[in-house]
Amino acid sequence: MDDVLLRVTNWESGRDKALLQDVRRQVFVLEQRVPETEEWDDDDAAAAHVLATRNREPVGTGRLTPAGKIGRLAVLSEFRGKGVGGRILRMLVHEAVHRGLPEAVLHAQVQALPFYEKHGFVAEGPVFQEAGIPHRKMRRRLG
Repeated sequence: MDDVLLRVTNWESGRDKALLQDVRRQVFVLEQRVPETEEWDDDDAAAAHVLATRNREPVGTGRLTPAGKIGRLAVLSEFRGKGVGGRILRMLVHEAVHRGLPEAVLHAQVQALPFYEKHGFVAEGPVFQEAGIPHRKMRRRLG
């Protein structure tokens, strides 16, 4: 999808916050039934966010916390399987490298483990529940 544009932004960047929230609300709150109270947290304000847009409309997002945790990676259903999620993840990893972080970690939904493994992340530890969804911790060394 060459017409999908990605950029790094932050939670307080004008209209971007609403666009980031729109994608996450559609994917996590409505589709996956994550309680709204669990979706928004203090990490949003401190994180670097990647926003993917097509024709200026949001189609995907993800975030990187200052501690190097990647999360809230979400792509609208009609754009899944078209490389948008991989592009967002690569940009988040690039941002982590740019910030001098030694590694990136994430909590992957179990069904998404192969996606993250394809991008160099390695699963560790047992399956655990987060927002009622099975996850595993994953890690990727950087640099």
